[in-house]
Amino acid sequence: MYDYLVVGAGLFGATFAHEAVKAGYSVLVVDKRGQVGGNVYTEKVAGIDVHKYGAHIFHTDDEAIWNYVTELTPFQPYKHQLKANYLGELYDMPFNMYTFSEIFGVTTAEEARAILDKERAEITGEPQNLEEQTIALVGRTVYTKLVKGYTEKQWGRDCTQLPASIIRRLPVRFEYDNNYFNDRFQGMPEHGYTALVEALLKGCAVKLNTNYLEERAALSGMARKVLYTGPLDEYYDYQLGHLEYRSLRFETELLGQSSYQGMAVVNYTDRDPAYTRIIEHKFFGKGDQPNTVITKEYPADWHPGMEPYYTVNNEKNTALHQQYAARAREEGLLFGGRLADYKYYDMDDTIAAALQLAQEEL
Repeated sequence: MYDYLVVGAGLFGATFAHEAVKAGYSVLVVDKRGQVGGNVYTEKVAGIDVHKYGAHIFHTDDEAIWNYVTELTPFQPYKHQLKANYLGELYDMPFNMYTFSEIFGVTTAEEARAILDKERAEITGEPQNLEEQTIALVGRTVYTKLVKGYTEKQWGRDCTQLPASIIRRLPVRFEYDNNYFNDRFQGMPEHGYTALVEALLKGCAVKLNTNYLEERAALSGMARKVLYTGPLDEYYDYQLGHLEYRSLRFETELLGQSSYQGMAVVNYTDRDPAYTRIIEHKFFGKGDQPNTVITKEYPADWHPGMEPYYTVNNEKNTALHQQYAARAREEGLLFGGRLADYKYYDMDDTIAAALQLAQEEL
């Protein structure tokens, strides 16, 4: 009999399992996939750490979280920068003076502010949707070139039908600074994210290719308590209704050339092509391999049985999730992570949330 059964070998489950083992508890971790790591899983292809389920960049302002991960596996410096491709024209992201210079031909912050202030004036009052919020931030020109097409591909709906909150995470700078994140600590695990998760799972029993929901009674009987990190609506067999998600489809190619696009990520911000970005994985690391691996990322409508990547946090879904969460708490189920909490988590937030649960539980 194990003390804890952890359902899901992603960052949340692995972090809780790590803390439980450190505290002297026995832990069984199960995952329906054939590998650990959840969506941060990386695999070696031609000597390159390939992010199999989309690009993941570790960044945090929390020194304790940074020390936590870097003590588990060595990290190498990485500063995330990306380009946006709009109809064959390349622009710097996130919004900064390089972007404004490329779009408007200006060189000073004063000139950029004058243009944006004029365009921002189109929106009066509190922005009611993503389109209005973006125009209020950076004007219609930048919105049209760098936000509209990309966002509508990503979410499968018009920007006027999306909440303003989605765009508020993106920084706007009136200085020449291409650093995508403002956080003090940024980096990549030298041996890939799989090595980080394997370090977290040291001392745990791990059972892969195992669908907990199909073997619930037998698996739950093997442990004193269960931590579930999957979707709560699926756990309850959708009894209260389905939560909504967006999914992704990946096309990955090994190319017999040293470089394809010369950087880790290029976003495609028009509605055509259908993919939202191309990832060139070698540039997350040293990038000196003779070949390269690229992945085209296509957003997709989600249906049960598909992998849920992004939660759709509107009022309807939030209310439904709250009903499921209340039921789980009443029944004493431990749950957490991106899917169980039905919210977007950066990796540092995921680890912090798992540490908080461990502190409360163990």
